[in-house]
Amino acid sequence: MTKSEVVTRLQEGNARFVADKLDGNLQDAGRREVLTAGQQPFAIVLSCADSRVVPELAFDTGLGEIFTVRVAGNVANSSTIASIEYAVAHCGSEVIVVMGHQSCGAVTAAVAGGDNGYNINHLLSHITPAISACEAGTEINDIVKKNATMVRDELVSRSAIIGDAVKSGKVEVHAAYYNLDSGKVDFL
Repeated sequence: MTKSEVVTRLQEGNARFVADKLDGNLQDAGRREVLTAGQQPFAIVLSCADSRVVPELAFDTGLGEIFTVRVAGNVANSSTIASIEYAVAHCGSEVIVVMGHQSCGAVTAAVAGGDNGYNINHLLSHITPAISACEAGTEINDIVKKNATMVRDELVSRSAIIGDAVKSGKVEVHAAYYNLDSGKVDFL
């Protein structure tokens, strides 16, 4: 598939999800057997770890179709960037989607501030640039969208593997927003 066809495939899968008409393809023993030889996911999705946001379902994909990386706040840290680099360099994935979501708890906690302990504070520090880029009083969901677009840009600027692939036209990186109430994914 071309990069454009991959995005269309994701959008069509999401439309099926929103309409409650999942096709459920590529989720059986035959597919598992095929995948023992290797993987070639057509897209990479960096998503929040929120249990309500499941990229494989939201895009109606089967086993091996998307390489999913999940972390609270869909942040670009060393581990998430390295995981995405692996999929770009070794799996041939050409489309990356950074997907934030409605009512993100990590963004809400980052906005609220306070001491949440070393590990959570460290995670939330990755969201602080998006908060700083917004005006005071900006709605949480608008900060979530800003975070997704800034993480999209950060993947390109912090990774030579991703950045070079984007510059050469081999890879596209998109920001997206998942609506919890409808299941619709908006590409930003």
